Amino acid sequence: RDALVESDPEKFSLPGQSDLRYHWVHVDLAAIDAAEMRELVEDAWAFCVPKKVAAEYAAAQGYQPS
Repeated sequence: RDALVESDPEKFSLPGQSDLRYHWVHVDLAAIDAAEMRELVEDAWAFCVPKKVAAEYAAAQGYQPS
């Protein structure tokens, strides 16, 4: 999360102090395209689901999750 915010602070920022525990990132939707947003959401989803589920999805999509 910190690396994402540091890599492009014009697009990404950390949430307020009370929400830091959730590992969320704020994104300026006007500064991000649909493909990049999809990649970020899919990577976050793959991080949360069982590895087998993420691997099956990645295989069906033709890529490997980050």
